Amino acid sequence: MTNHPLLEARDVTVRFGGLTAVDAVSAAFGAGELVGIIGPNGAGKTTFFNALSGVQPPTGGELFAGGKRLTGAKPHRYAAAGVARTFQTPRVFAGLGVAANIDFGLQFAGRGRQASWLLKDAASILNLIGLTAQANLPAAAITPSQQRLLEIGMALATRPRILLLDEVAAGLTEAEVDAMAQLIRRLRDELDLTVIWIEHAVTTLLRYVERVIVLHQGRKIADGTPAEVVRNAEVVEAYLGDEMSDMASTQEEAAA
Repeated sequence: MTNHPLLEARDVTVRFGGLTAVDAVSAAFGAGELVGIIGPNGAGKTTFFNALSGVQPPTGGELFAGGKRLTGAKPHRYAAAGVARTFQTPRVFAGLGVAANIDFGLQFAGRGRQASWLLKDAASILNLIGLTAQANLPAAAITPSQQRLLEIGMALATRPRILLLDEVAAGLTEAEVDAMAQLIRRLRDELDLTVIWIEHAVTTLLRYVERVIVLHQGRKIADGTPAEVVRNAEVVEAYLGDEMSDMASTQEEAAA
C-alpha cells in the first residue's frame, strides 16, 4: 500500500440547483483494492463517479489522485493521473473496427505510460478481454455484452492505475454477469489495478468485491466488508429489506 491513497474524495458534494445529488461523501481507495459502490436508484452513485473522474466538477470538497489535488480539473487530467472509467451506456466508436477502438485508447493516453506487458498493444488487450476473434469487426457489429468488454479494453488502453466501472453488468444475462465479474477480478489481480465498481446486480458484486461503499440519498451510509454491510441496519432500511435477504444469504454462502 502506498503512503497516500491512489484516489481520494474528501467531503465531496455535488448540487444541481436545489438538489444535492452527492452530500459530503469521503472515501479513499488504495492500491490493488476491489471496491463496490451500491445504493438504491437515485442514491448518487453515478454522480459520485462523475466527480471521481473529473466529468462533473464538485460543488464542494476536494479530490486527489496519486496524492495530487485534482479538484475541478478536466477529465484528461484525471486520465493523465491514471484514472480510467466506463459509462452506463458503452461509448465505443461504432463505425471503427474493434481493434481500432483499442488503438484509439492507446494513442489518446496510453503510449507514454509504463504498463504491464499484458497491455503492450491492441492485440494483447483484446486477448485479455476475450475479443481477439472480433478484432476486425466494426464495433457496431458485436453484441452489447461484447461492446461492454470493448469499452473496458479502451479504458485499459490508457494504461490506468485506477479503473472505474459504471454498471458494466447492466443488460447482461446471469451467465454474462458472472463472466464479467470474474474478468474484473482477474484484471485487478493480473494488472495490479485499483477497481471501483458501481453495480445494480448487487448480489453478484458482493460475491466478488472485498469492500463495499453504500450511498443513499447522496450520503455515504456504510463502508466495510460485504458481510458487515449486509447486516448494517441503515443499509437494510435503505433497500427496504427487499434485496438484503438475498445479499445476506450470498454472504453466508461465501463465508461457508
